[in-house]
Amino acid sequence: MLKVLLLVIYFAVLIGIGFYCRKNATDVNGFVLGGRNVGPWLTAFAYGTSYFSAVVFVGYAGQFGWKFGIAAAWAGIGNAIIGSLLAWVILGRRTRIMSQHLNSATMPQFFGERFGSKPLKIGASVIIFIFLIPYTASLYNGLSRLFGMAFDIDYSVCIILMAVLTAIYVIAGGYMATAISDFVQGIIMLFGIVAIIAAVLSSKGGFMAAMDGLARVTDETVSTTPGVFSSMFGPDPLNLFFVVILTSLGTWGLPQMVTKFYAINNEGSIKKGTIISTIFALVVAGGCYFLGGFGRLFSDQIDIAANGYDSVVPTMLSGLGDGLIALAVILVLSASMSTLSSLVMTSSSTLTIDLIKDNVVKKMSDKSQLLCIRVLVVVFIIISSVLAMIQYKSNVTFIAQLMGVSWGALAGAFLAPFMYSLYSKKITKASCWVCFIFSCVVMTANIFFKSSFPAIMQSPINCGAIVMMVGLVIVPVVSLFTPKPDKKLVDNAFACYDKETTVSQKTALGK
Repeated sequence: MLKVLLLVIYFAVLIGIGFYCRKNATDVNGFVLGGRNVGPWLTAFAYGTSYFSAVVFVGYAGQFGWKFGIAAAWAGIGNAIIGSLLAWVILGRRTRIMSQHLNSATMPQFFGERFGSKPLKIGASVIIFIFLIPYTASLYNGLSRLFGMAFDIDYSVCIILMAVLTAIYVIAGGYMATAISDFVQGIIMLFGIVAIIAAVLSSKGGFMAAMDGLARVTDETVSTTPGVFSSMFGPDPLNLFFVVILTSLGTWGLPQMVTKFYAINNEGSIKKGTIISTIFALVVAGGCYFLGGFGRLFSDQIDIAANGYDSVVPTMLSGLGDGLIALAVILVLSASMSTLSSLVMTSSSTLTIDLIKDNVVKKMSDKSQLLCIRVLVVVFIIISSVLAMIQYKSNVTFIAQLMGVSWGALAGAFLAPFMYSLYSKKITKASCWVCFIFSCVVMTANIFFKSSFPAIMQSPINCGAIVMMVGLVIVPVVSLFTPKPDKKLVDNAFACYDKETTVSQKTALGK
């Protein structure tokens, strides 16, 4: 009864937020970017909750906690330092300034304006449309595991419930509704992960007893080194490194993450948001991977061969009381719905603004664009829901692999072109195309011809990380040997950084 009551209250709050924010979603700018007037707390929590979902809490924490032991916590530390702190410092301010200067509301629109190329804009939007879908579908799977454990209800009911609720508050209130909802969901995630870790460790006699038990775990198929699962770098440091790179550096090129910087309102918000986002990532991501690291203490209840890695975390939580199980379900529901809302907003706005407008429909009013975005939100949620059901009944059961393909293709395609184009006038349109094509071809080939890849790249996690790092080399190298960009176009883009602005003396001393 308690579990149902908490869920009903949670659903009511989210729907209320959606309708409360209707006044901020009356035009495209308000619906997609909240009028570029979102403060530091909302932006930081929107960034963090879009970052972490059931994919991390159930899929990644379970799989990598089982494989690497307590060393999996390095992924959470990497998410905080590289994926949050450095992302805000290196991309945040420049993204906000140049995206507003170029009047771009989406990442493809940014590429189109920055390089004066309509085909580049269309190409980027097609990549987003294709590769965000499998990531969106993967969100449901982890949630279904916990719902099934807590309520013993059919998987399809979980999908429909989550899809309908997300559609209601996103369609009603747009970006501002998702930002406020993300803040509420973020608070739940922060307190929830701390409470759940404490409860799970307590069930194993406390932290020191749990660490002692983990040190005694042996698995000769993984390593013959005693105590390897409680060691600092675990049994496989190289593969752990690739996990850290994919899940941390990958955020720099994900459109649903980068566009959070488009909406922030002022300089002070960027500084505060950097700190808030980093602390949030350290607690939530660090906590998830840290919790997953103790998964092998429950090995007597887990059958990896039969149920996969996605069963690890739900099994760890199954012995908790009703209140804590309800908290765990709401925690993962919060993480998943915040990410889902961000993904469908990104997909629908990109498809409308970058593909349909001016290409399919030549003269599209602001009102028509807004209606189209809302309709596409429903379409994308339906598509992802159907794919989630198909995925559940097929052989593709590991959340981490599905997300790895999506993250690898998107971040591999966009990370280097986007970052370099914020800082360098020498980046060429051709280098963007080469990076786009290389990343998408390699990650797609990894799905169908995995066995033909070198051993280290057969995992989509490793392949995605390598593709991102290679992209950082491809873009500057190709730019050296391809036609230089139009000087007037580039100077206009970078003029935004030279504009003079008056600030108070607490920000900068006068002469």
